[in-house]
Amino acid sequence: MSEKIISFEQPSDLPVIFGSCDENLNTIQREYNVVLFCRGTDVRIAGEPEQCEKAAAALRLLEELAHKGQQLTGQTVRYVISMVEDGEAESVRSLDGDGICITTGGKVVRPKTVGQKNYVCAIKQHTITLGVGPAGTGKTYLAVALAVRAFRAHEVQKIILTRPAVEAGEKLGFLPGDLQNKVDPYLRPLYDALFDMFGAETFARHMEKGIIEVAPLAYMRGRTLDNAFIILDEAQNTTSEQIKMFLTRLGEGSKMVITGDITQIDLPEKRKSGLVEALKVLKHIDDIAAIRFTEKDVVRHKLVQDIIRAYENYYKEGRK
Repeated sequence: MSEKIISFEQPSDLPVIFGSCDENLNTIQREYNVVLFCRGTDVRIAGEPEQCEKAAAALRLLEELAHKGQQLTGQTVRYVISMVEDGEAESVRSLDGDGICITTGGKVVRPKTVGQKNYVCAIKQHTITLGVGPAGTGKTYLAVALAVRAFRAHEVQKIILTRPAVEAGEKLGFLPGDLQNKVDPYLRPLYDALFDMFGAETFARHMEKGIIEVAPLAYMRGRTLDNAFIILDEAQNTTSEQIKMFLTRLGEGSKMVITGDITQIDLPEKRKSGLVEALKVLKHIDDIAAIRFTEKDVVRHKLVQDIIRAYENYYKEGRK
């Protein structure tokens, strides 16, 4: 049994670091099998020497993130613990408190993981960025936030969001209404993100003026998209021909982001995913970046990470 004492510099950060009813401390105690004793700005850690060091490193990281203005949710604490466990604590320090934009509810949108930060940096620095990874990693939401930021900074004149209209097991062709009513279910996640950033009224006004366009991928054919921030979502469900068509729509002053999860392809069995092919074809082209997320970057409920990991293990065993 060993003991280690760490002191926090800013007493005002303690409620954020400890969490509501000390839930963050309780998580660290469970994960590292240590006991934490708090007195003033000091925390005494008791347990096995190696576990005490890891718990201290996790608390120091939480202190730095809190000082930068990061909100320390349960997901953030679990992420910090996993990065310390993998010896990647130093990379977490690169996360800063800078936000991308502010939602209508006053929430600051910012990268929560190292993978998300690399993704945001890639989009800022490259004309075309491919973001590939599991559900819940913020691929689409962060891309929309960056599109809104670019529009507000007058870097682009319009925002275009598109996705292929491929059913995930259900048949939606017999839904009532006109063509727009039929394709709206496919585009709902994009609407949700834009509502968050603009609010319903501003979103509707921009849609009327054509400043924001949300449309199925088929609507992109034959167009040249100038001075626009263009996002192709669910790109794993594009064919080779579709993604090539989309990429060649790029015009002057525009930026493209392509997102998808290659483990959730809903195409017929004999059709090859355009996203999988594009990752191979475009990998040596300058000004095109490809960012791959892992389950560590999932910012949804803890169970989402567990589900993704369980499926990965299941498929690995199947291949063996």
